[in-house]
Amino acid sequence: MADAIRAYDWSSTVLGALERWPSSLKIAVGMMVNSKFPKCIVWGPDLITIHNDAFLPILGEKPPALGRPFSEVWHEAWDEIGPVAERAFAGEATFIEDFPLVINRHGYPEKTHFTFCYSPIRDESGVVRGMIDTVIETTATVDARRQANLLNAELEHRIKNTLAVVAAIVSQTLRGDDNDAEARSSLLERIQAMAQAQSLLTRGGATEASVVDVVFQAMAPFETTNERFCIGGPPIMLSSRQALSLSLALHELATNAVKYGALSNEAGKVRVEWTVGRPETGETFVFRWVEEGGPAVRSPARRGFGSRIIQMVLPHDFGGKAVLSHDPLGIRFELQTEMRHIGGAPSQSDPSVAGAGAGDR
Repeated sequence: MADAIRAYDWSSTVLGALERWPSSLKIAVGMMVNSKFPKCIVWGPDLITIHNDAFLPILGEKPPALGRPFSEVWHEAWDEIGPVAERAFAGEATFIEDFPLVINRHGYPEKTHFTFCYSPIRDESGVVRGMIDTVIETTATVDARRQANLLNAELEHRIKNTLAVVAAIVSQTLRGDDNDAEARSSLLERIQAMAQAQSLLTRGGATEASVVDVVFQAMAPFETTNERFCIGGPPIMLSSRQALSLSLALHELATNAVKYGALSNEAGKVRVEWTVGRPETGETFVFRWVEEGGPAVRSPARRGFGSRIIQMVLPHDFGGKAVLSHDPLGIRFELQTEMRHIGGAPSQSDPSVAGAGAGDR
């Protein structure tokens, strides 16, 4: 395109001969043609188009755009992009992601998406003389995301149906035995917690989930309010396995707090917090659950299913260690691992486990 720009008869346009171009335009064109990113300069009141090689796939099979008005090149989409160009010529840069446009570049209209920035170009005196369009097509990405969302929605629906069937079988199997009423309730709650965690994963792409989303979704059934819960920590992505085990562990901790701990009275509070290091390093990730203001805590007589999730499954999935203590002031739980295990495959070595059970559940 540098050769094409030099060879073009610019005297036939309002720009005039190339050697008489203003230095601001020459500098902008020089930077553009040396860029591997799709770029297009739009200059003057006639919106004359000058673009680089990387911009050619954006144009497709359209007639040559060099030296033509930008509004003519993209006439079929001008109602949408024209106002954005006007803002650039008024001195306002605009950045838009995945902008939908119907364009005709292969002899038929097609629905496309672009992420682009229209930036004003000023001359030596600060007056806007043109704009530069820096753009990348995101049609394939948007289509893939849409397809993934459809598949995930179907997967979520099927998982919920399967877990609903499991819940019905459990309820029918244990029905009529008063001694099993609490066990039936606990088991159904755990199945529901799994369903909620799976829903979060399918909505998020089925491979990772944010620790923030996992915590808030797990706490939602327990009415997380600023008065009873203090939740905070940096955003970080967990693997699907880590998200599921953390969700189940939080469900067990919260349920225990409602029955015996800080959430069993009107004054108790729970702090859920985490700290992170640099990704994919040996620096430390720490997750804490701290109860305050509840009734005096007593160590349980035996370790139940909930404590096994908290002390064995969770640290194993995070490749780290867990400490659960029954401080008289409230339950304390801490999960610690290295950042290299977060979001990836956990260590296969046996995690260090300390502390007593969470309760009889």
